[in-house]
Amino acid sequence: MTENSVHEEQLEIRARDGSSIQAFLSRPAVDNARGGILVIQEIWGVTDFIRTVCRRLSEMGYIAMAPHLYSRPDEKTLFTEENIMDAMRPFWALPPEKRGDQKTVSEILEKLPENTRKIVTKVMFEREKTEKRMISDLEDTQNHFMKTYRPAKTGVVGFCLGGGLAFQLSTQMKFDASVIFYGANPRNIDDLSRIRGSVLGIYAGEDSSINSGLSVLIENVVKHKLDFEMKIYPGTYHAFFNHTGMSYSKPAADDAWKRMLAFFGNHLGE
Repeated sequence: MTENSVHEEQLEIRARDGSSIQAFLSRPAVDNARGGILVIQEIWGVTDFIRTVCRRLSEMGYIAMAPHLYSRPDEKTLFTEENIMDAMRPFWALPPEKRGDQKTVSEILEKLPENTRKIVTKVMFEREKTEKRMISDLEDTQNHFMKTYRPAKTGVVGFCLGGGLAFQLSTQMKFDASVIFYGANPRNIDDLSRIRGSVLGIYAGEDSSINSGLSVLIENVVKHKLDFEMKIYPGTYHAFFNHTGMSYSKPAADDAWKRMLAFFGNHLGE
């Protein structure tokens, strides 16, 4: 691929409540895209990592769009990658057995600055409410994507927070192929019955929080006869695919990339 093989755009998409959602879009320079893929961010937002995923997909012939889920005025300047890291670091530093201890959590929260407490409240204590709003924004951006670019087939891929959102969104919108990178199960596991496309789940071997839900996931994949593939990478940790992060594993990430491309190729068309 040449340097000019991918075009990039910054979009402003209107949400159903009138808010403006920013999105990063990349597309092949020639008008013969293989399909459209919605790329859903990690907790950090639309970072260099997410933009790189979009570009790489477009180099392979796909139109890719990544909506920024912190686009609203009260979140835009607050929810930066650095601010989120500062807010979450004290909680992630806790041993697993302490993370559910309300006294410990409350003590940490009291010591945080006001803006940092706002971040923690939205991503931890109001997680379900925040994700519901994000799903609504993802529905609106996907509808815009379909209406504007009219891909013959569509896929979705999400990472961490975005993996769970991609899984949930796939129960509410039609995708031909969904790729879930270490994402949580849909909140109502029986919603798997509503998925009409194929799903590829990619997981890290050393990811106890996410992997604790895999047994019930497999049970319900069988129950609902879902077209589902799964790959677990032993010895890797949550977010191993992110080349900018501390958990990056190049061998696993390279294999996962090839596996994802083959999956999209099979279900979105060669």
